[in-house]
Amino acid sequence: MISIHNLSKNFGRKQALKTINLEFDKGKVYGIIGENGAGKTTLFRCMASLETYDGQIHSELNPLKNYLGLLLTEPFFFTKITGKEYIQLLCNARKEDISNIDDKNIFDLPLNQYASTYSTGMKKKLALLAILLQENQCFILDEPFNGVDIHSNIIIIDLIHKLKALNKTVIISSHIFSTLSDTCDEIVLLKNGEIVKKVLRKDFDALELEMKAFIIGNKIEKLELK
Repeated sequence: MISIHNLSKNFGRKQALKTINLEFDKGKVYGIIGENGAGKTTLFRCMASLETYDGQIHSELNPLKNYLGLLLTEPFFFTKITGKEYIQLLCNARKEDISNIDDKNIFDLPLNQYASTYSTGMKKKLALLAILLQENQCFILDEPFNGVDIHSNIIIIDLIHKLKALNKTVIISSHIFSTLSDTCDEIVLLKNGEIVKKVLRKDFDALELEMKAFIIGNKIEKLELK
């Protein structure tokens, strides 16, 4: 289990996160949703020890960052490193022996090509493949479906279900509600750095309708489309 108590984060005078309290269990998939700037990525970076913060993050995995696979929205790659070398580098960082990388290339990536030349979707798939092969216990996937082709999205959804079956903890952010309703056990709504709602699977449909009503309102009617 991962427990977050009174987590707050400031960037100068801007408070990005305000007294966040959350628990993430093994074998569960959690969705974090909210508008751009709501604090989703900042929360993930705090959990991965990439940011300092006020409050506490407790985990039986100690330190959590050594068991955590973090997929950033825009993964970073060194200029002169191939896809295969990148996977090897991340596995070495976890002291994981890796062999037959080509056989594990489920996204059919050009692994002998420099990763910096990959498209946005290919970079995301490479970064995801690498953290999967690290055999992490917890995964944070920040917008894993954005910029990725439909076939890969189907694979990613099945991968999330597989991680859940393996008793991993999976935390996802996405602006595509259907991908969360297909995978998550619980969805947390963030707004202006605060938790405004936690919703279990049985109430996902009601949450989606509520969000549509709030976001769309009468905007479409204002167009007076004919």
